[in-house]
Amino acid sequence: MTEPTEHTVDIYGAGLAGCEAAWQAAKRGCRVRLWEMKPEKKTPAHSYNGFAELVCSNSLRSADITSGVGLLKEELRRLGSLIMEAADATSVSAGGALAVDRTAFSDYITAKIAECENIEVLCREMTEIPAYGVTVIATGPLTSGKMADAISALVGGEQLSFFDAAAPIVDFSSIDMTKAFFASRYGKGTPDYINCPMNREEYDAFYDALISAEEAKLHDFEAGEKLTVFEGCMPVEVMARRGRDTLRYGPMKPVGIHRPDTEENYYAVVQLRRENEEGTMFNLVGFQTHLTFPEQRRVFRMIPGLENAQFLRYGVMHRNTFLNSPKLLSRDYSMRSRETLFFAGQMTGVEGYIESAASGFTAGASAASKAMGGGAVTFPDTTMIGAMAKYVSCGGAGDFQPMNANFGILSHTADRIKGGKKERYRVYAQSALEEIGRAARSLNYEIN
Repeated sequence: MTEPTEHTVDIYGAGLAGCEAAWQAAKRGCRVRLWEMKPEKKTPAHSYNGFAELVCSNSLRSADITSGVGLLKEELRRLGSLIMEAADATSVSAGGALAVDRTAFSDYITAKIAECENIEVLCREMTEIPAYGVTVIATGPLTSGKMADAISALVGGEQLSFFDAAAPIVDFSSIDMTKAFFASRYGKGTPDYINCPMNREEYDAFYDALISAEEAKLHDFEAGEKLTVFEGCMPVEVMARRGRDTLRYGPMKPVGIHRPDTEENYYAVVQLRRENEEGTMFNLVGFQTHLTFPEQRRVFRMIPGLENAQFLRYGVMHRNTFLNSPKLLSRDYSMRSRETLFFAGQMTGVEGYIESAASGFTAGASAASKAMGGGAVTFPDTTMIGAMAKYVSCGGAGDFQPMNANFGILSHTADRIKGGKKERYRVYAQSALEEIGRAARSLNYEIN
């Protein structure tokens, strides 16, 4: 690799974090070299050639600013995030959530990156960490072998790993809508979810089949590793083994779900969410799985309405790797030992699409600032983007584990607020958005 010229930022990886970092650095006048190994090489979880590929769910989760991720979305939206611009442009109906057509989402971001005159895309697998220049490593939780080895050598083996899982996707035309019906999710938002209801007998039969079904073997590169799953992406069969009613209080919770014409109540309900704008594909919400493909067909076709379901994609499971970031990273996602080398994305210990984009935003903006002779770019921890960065750099109680955006990590200065949790979170969110405005103006960001 040639030595970077003045004001150059090198970014490894064109996932959500890498694309956001590249966009923010380019917007601030830097020359960006975005290195991406696709299409010549893909990880076991990737299949599409475009950038910012969503390999698990197509949902970016709640759109409500009184949820942690909803607030983070609005903060990024107001700061000029490319990921949020793409999400809003390619959204599909999902009630109170923001979900996207994953192909259109990737295509939108790929086109914007390709059209940006300050970004040069270089299709090449990076296997070494440069000793000079400003660099953002956003190679993702499935970083390829040689680069993973280089990172491990750099940080002295301070790495941890867990396993992540994706849910199956079925063809809408194969769903029996005489048994299933459209309704909202838990009685909130618009009726965008397909609901497959179960009585107790049906649930018991399904549960017994699920907990005894055969699981797939791990990939060669995962063999011999301890199976540690992140709570937010736990395989449905693992969750079920915690107790017979666990699913009924989790992804199969029937609360607030009624057939529109009868108002009938149910013992359990499986929900499916739209995967694309055309509504031809739906995924089983909360049904991340590591079952073999034949077992997925057998067990999931026991769900009423899915007896003849055609699976467009089966659930899969893969390894995610993350750094012990509190020992390694500062609040702008730079290495404490080398302030011009940044990490971004799930590798830092943020968990979720939007959280990854937020880390890329901060890393990209800070990398641009340092490339141009400035200092670190950080946000107050009374904002969600700042609270996530603080968690990554400081950690919490006990061993460091990946974290979604949530109000538990948000600092606040508000007095005691009456009206319950929802009102309290609304006040915190409003304060955070005011802070984003002040921080952006002080950094000369363009507010949308």
